[in-house]
Amino acid sequence: MLDTSEFILQALIEANKLTDHGAAKLRDAISDNEMDFDEAVIRSNVVTPYDVAIVKASICEYPFIDITNFDIDIRQSRSIPKSVSERLRVFPLFTLGDIATVGMEDPLDLQAIDELRQILKKQIDPVVCDSQQLRLLITRAYTLDSGADEVEDGMDDLDVQSSQEPVVAAVNQILFSAAEMKASDIHINPDDKTLMLRYRVDGVLQPHRGPDLAMHEGLIQRLKVMAHLDVTQTRRPQDGKFRFKHNGVAIDVRLSMLPTIHGENAVLRLLSTASSIGRIKDLGMSYDVAETFTQMISKPHGIILVTGPTGSGKTTSLYTALNEINTPDRNIMTIEDPVEIRLPLIRQVQANPAIGLTFASALRSMLRQDPDVILVGEIRDEETAKIAVQSALTGHLVFSTLHTNDAIGAIPRLLEFGVPAFAINNALLGVMAQRLVRKVCADCREPDNPDDEALSELGILDSSDNDSFVRGKGCPKCMNLGYNGRIGVYELLCATKEIRELIDQGAVVSEISRVAREQGMRLMLQDGIEKAKLGLTTIDEVRKLHATIDIKLSSNDGEAYRLSA
Repeated sequence: MLDTSEFILQALIEANKLTDHGAAKLRDAISDNEMDFDEAVIRSNVVTPYDVAIVKASICEYPFIDITNFDIDIRQSRSIPKSVSERLRVFPLFTLGDIATVGMEDPLDLQAIDELRQILKKQIDPVVCDSQQLRLLITRAYTLDSGADEVEDGMDDLDVQSSQEPVVAAVNQILFSAAEMKASDIHINPDDKTLMLRYRVDGVLQPHRGPDLAMHEGLIQRLKVMAHLDVTQTRRPQDGKFRFKHNGVAIDVRLSMLPTIHGENAVLRLLSTASSIGRIKDLGMSYDVAETFTQMISKPHGIILVTGPTGSGKTTSLYTALNEINTPDRNIMTIEDPVEIRLPLIRQVQANPAIGLTFASALRSMLRQDPDVILVGEIRDEETAKIAVQSALTGHLVFSTLHTNDAIGAIPRLLEFGVPAFAINNALLGVMAQRLVRKVCADCREPDNPDDEALSELGILDSSDNDSFVRGKGCPKCMNLGYNGRIGVYELLCATKEIRELIDQGAVVSEISRVAREQGMRLMLQDGIEKAKLGLTTIDEVRKLHATIDIKLSSNDGEAYRLSA
């Protein structure tokens, strides 16, 4: 194998992709740890494998293919032994007639090309690939497809041990891929002729090539065993949970099984761990909102509500607040359905309506446990609402959530639950509404120039500084989506003296909103626009936010959203 590492290092330096110090670090890694060049690149993190592949392609004069842009058929793995693919770091991407296009780390390895020509019985057309993406493709292809082959060959003829091995490997690979992509959910959906595998990444479902439909039953059985569910029950919904480790980090999984006409549908929610809960300043709130919210949660008693739809980050915000005030001198208790993150020192109770353990009944029992702080997972009914507010009035700090469109909407919702206005006035500390928007990928961000119609839709009347807006072009780091991660947008309603008086007078929501905004409340849409202006998200994401909160802007409202120069 021709050693081209020095040529590549020099080309990377000339392309300003690598510093002299970084090159020295790579050389040391190769010599000290006896690893090859591409392995050193992946482990060192001083230059991306993508940049290396681009430079390598220009040196070798072979084309570069970004395999993340293609839906590679993993059944191509059947044409070459796994041991050969892993040893040569190659994978057959496409076959057209008597020519096989093969992804390689080193297309100048003539011995490897000769070996491939003999195995495939075709002419070899080598292309350069990102080494990290190529290795992930090899691992995924041979894990999933080999498992499908063994099952298709006749599961009934295999003993339990051998029939489980490919299924176990496939499940492990699905979980591994989800963890690598930082997915929040995994969907395994059987159809009439296919098995669809989808991952929810940054709030968006993304389809991926998964195992064949023949593996469906085995996958479901394996997941049930992991979650301690009844493997013989296939006609009723089941819920369970389990934990696995990825790169030494424990990840909790909540499993939901639902029978459909094509078989059992599985959805896995990957939950954060306590170690992933940070500080309030890490949530993405503006400085003034973070400061006010921190002061709120430091109060000895009262009720703080967080509102928003499912998946808007309410639980993360509440756990972050609890983590901030979690000290040995406080007795903190929660009632949740389900308990998503286990927190140290905090007594967490799982609601179970089947045995009568509802939010309301658990909350009544908690009040006899001498709590200082109580978290009620969600206020769903009149009884829970009244007990929660009463608890806040009797000296407890209470956190809970409501499903309302905005912060001010929490007030009429409490009134609908039969909570008297005087009780709301005396108990309420504040309401925070929130949504999540996708963050622009830092590796492929580029200037954006939204059209006037898009800006006008958001009430942005002054577009003189719209050159600050950005978008993501798409790159391997973000799977060509242009986004990587999510950030919260918030609005925080403080129960000031004026707001309490309006509630007591039975004022309409629009009047409460007007006064709150005069007192400095920034609406979610405004917060989203400011984050777009800072280059954290895009105007497209803010437009989606606008649609979800359903705000109709008048000309006066537009003035409030005008971007400052």
